[in-house]
Amino acid sequence: MLTCYLQVRRTRLEIDLTFLTPFLKRENRPYWFNRFTNQSMWEMPVLGQHDDIVSIEIGMPVTPTTPTVPISPITPRAKPWNSTTGTEDKPGQPASALYRTNIIYWDLDIQTNAVIRERAPANHLPPHPEIELQRARLTTKLRQHYQELCYQREGIEPPRESFNRWLLERKVLDKGPDPLLPSDCDPIISRSMFREVMNDIPIRLSRIKYKEEARKLLFKYAEAAKKMIDSRNATPDSRKVVKWNAEDTMNWLRRDHSASKEDYMDRLEHLRKQCGPHVTAVAKDSVEGICTKIYHISVEYVRRIRQAHQTLLKDCNITDPEAAEVQDRLVYCYPVRLALPSPNQPRVELHFENDIACLRYKGEMVKVNRGYFAKLELLYRYSCIDDPRFEKFLSRIWCLVKRYQVMFGAGVNEGMGLQGALPVPVFEVLNKQFGVSFECFASPLNSYFKQFCSAFPDTDGFFGSRGPFLNFSPASGSFEANPPFCEELKDAMVTHFEELLEKSSEPLSFIIFIPEWRDPLTPALNRMETSAFRRHHMSVPAFEHEYRSGSQHICKKEEMYYKAVHGTAVIFLQNDAGFTKWEPTPERIQELLAAYQVSQRALGSPVPSSTSSALGNPQSTERERLLLCRSHIPQSSSSISAKSIHHFHICN
Repeated sequence: MLTCYLQVRRTRLEIDLTFLTPFLKRENRPYWFNRFTNQSMWEMPVLGQHDDIVSIEIGMPVTPTTPTVPISPITPRAKPWNSTTGTEDKPGQPASALYRTNIIYWDLDIQTNAVIRERAPANHLPPHPEIELQRARLTTKLRQHYQELCYQREGIEPPRESFNRWLLERKVLDKGPDPLLPSDCDPIISRSMFREVMNDIPIRLSRIKYKEEARKLLFKYAEAAKKMIDSRNATPDSRKVVKWNAEDTMNWLRRDHSASKEDYMDRLEHLRKQCGPHVTAVAKDSVEGICTKIYHISVEYVRRIRQAHQTLLKDCNITDPEAAEVQDRLVYCYPVRLALPSPNQPRVELHFENDIACLRYKGEMVKVNRGYFAKLELLYRYSCIDDPRFEKFLSRIWCLVKRYQVMFGAGVNEGMGLQGALPVPVFEVLNKQFGVSFECFASPLNSYFKQFCSAFPDTDGFFGSRGPFLNFSPASGSFEANPPFCEELKDAMVTHFEELLEKSSEPLSFIIFIPEWRDPLTPALNRMETSAFRRHHMSVPAFEHEYRSGSQHICKKEEMYYKAVHGTAVIFLQNDAGFTKWEPTPERIQELLAAYQVSQRALGSPVPSSTSSALGNPQSTERERLLLCRSHIPQSSSSISAKSIHHFHICN
């Protein structure tokens, strides 16, 4: 095997050299033109660069010769930020053309302008495939418990993606040690899970296209409400109100056969308003019991994972290091560093199936498109400082992809909308016109820049993550924020924005993209629109703009973009210095809107069935969900792998 590999490598290098042609008539000095890569070079290229490409092409581990040095206070040659110059030394050279795919959804050459105070290495336990596999199995088991409790206690299926939003909401409050599962939250009853389960009681409302469907839905709701109030410990007044309204609705259905779809939907809305409070009252204790039970099971699972992880580190003779000295100075932001060294990693198998990179550990396989596999390799070069020979590269990719796969579930298109990303032309304009070089909510899989915040510092830090945004405190810089659809997270995000803008005198700017949900008006949107730091507010209408798929790292090219089924609010929050430097002038705003139109003309695509609409909005009211049933939102016939992995992005 090794002999074959060396022979292929030598042959490939000889082929590459045949494409190097010397010229002597340019600026009176010789230069080289590589016909294989279409590059002109003053110096003959280093052969080690081609070594890396050969490794990837035949599925062998990559061994870089000169890893790129990120800007970091613990990295040699790193320079502190200087407010007088406001520039950063560029670390390393642009990526080789051989790594670039035909269509690229990122730009890793853009340097950061985000400035932070130097911070100590994080105390997270280093990732390991064995522990990640245990976490994946326990999280899947926790999902199954949630499904069983919803069915046994309320006779319903769990609301779609409610478990995902529970994880997001819990991690806003969680102080526990696990990066994924909550174990130290106050209160223990999740408002997000409680609200979403309640919205599906006594039955789940569905999208309605035809009159007969509306008639059946109205009858089922009346029947389910009456049955529920009879079987629960309700007050006499509640029984009377619900029974009277349910029987009146059934009598109306028997009498009137000429009603339109709108008549049925209006009647359903009226019935929910009359019966809803009484149904909620009798189901309250049961739903709170579901939330409490799931939380306590999660606490037990975290204890098991933590114990197994510490045992593994102890067997590898890894102990807690001494506290690192940190200088009180401003530096350009740098990826999360872990205080504990990583243990030896087990073997992770890699092979390619057409354009898909498949990584397998103990029978568990994760998949990434070949282009995104190359992206992760580049991010690893920029960000990782403890693995110069890439010996832990494959195991860390496996842990990374497995973490996101487990978090967003195994359902068809599940979790896709939670990590949708902006179109590439929009990112280009944000960088060109507003100096944006940093994403507040992303992941190594869906990021456009090489500097970003993400949910999981332990797995993502090796690939450029600066950690969870709610723990990230920049003093200066221009940022883009496209948070997941979790109201508790968005509310905490706004609080964090205002605190940062209040205490910084350096240029600081946040451009936020969130769904424009106004029935009811969400707290986060309302707070940003009335904020003292709001400099501009614009809206992009529904169905007139697109997002990149949350499963972009595994989906097909034609499924990369989908139409947004809700309007998007774009809000500029800036302090005085940030407004002076990156003012949202009419010309800049016009170019931003034009970028949406460019992406729509060039990359139009259908709406996937799992696109997060207001039906998935955890703040949805009864009227909103009923109106959505009338909306006739089209469905996509396209499908994505049942194990598609979401976005990143997240706050935990």
